[in-house]
Amino acid sequence: MFHVEHFWRRGKTARDGRLILQKKRPTARREAEAFPLGRRLPIQMRGLQTCLRILDAASSLLPQMPLDDVTSRRIAAEAGLSIGALYRFFPDKQAIVDAVAVRHIGRFRTAVEATVIEPLLRELESLETFDPAIVLDRIVDAYVAYLDAHPDFRTISFGRHISAATKAREASPTTGLPAILTSFIVERLGLDFTPDLERMLRVVSEAGERLIAFAYEQPTREERDRILAEMKKMLAGYLFGSNER
Repeated sequence: MFHVEHFWRRGKTARDGRLILQKKRPTARREAEAFPLGRRLPIQMRGLQTCLRILDAASSLLPQMPLDDVTSRRIAAEAGLSIGALYRFFPDKQAIVDAVAVRHIGRFRTAVEATVIEPLLRELESLETFDPAIVLDRIVDAYVAYLDAHPDFRTISFGRHISAATKAREASPTTGLPAILTSFIVERLGLDFTPDLERMLRVVSEAGERLIAFAYEQPTREERDRILAEMKKMLAGYLFGSNER
């Protein structure tokens, strides 16, 4: 089993021996990255508003019907647009689904930095008494609460509805959603970003996603929460090592 101290020695490092994580990108730039290459980017405000109408329409339809029934034409009709207007910005439904996912991930990341990471920084007074597992615990709780509040995101998050390229980018420990945990471990706990740590963070991200989906398949909320509690203990033990409390 790996413990956090195993990451102190070998580092893929910058000059000061620490990982340089990509800083949070401006919202406009991040939203622009949701749009597929080869399509017209919404440079003007009117174009951006049209794109947002399309995403809002898709988000409205996703909880109402099976995903297969949410077609590009239906999304265009919900947005009050012609199919041609939709295709100016999105080549197909997959691109829209990916853009909806990227938008939600950006919103969640902003929220978790404000509601989880910043309060934790105020609590982080001593590395000797601070339990790093609490970071993972609170991020998971925040993610589950976000899924509960956004059924459209929940619909596309479970299964293989998001494209492989988008998922790979958004699940990266250095640029995606797991980068929040990476940043805290490396910058706040002072650990080196080694290949071992990067691989373990990818495992935590993939296992967490699948176990959260499994938890939502349970017949009752109580059983779902029990699965989530077991998942958090398992992932924290894998990533940080078992701690005697």
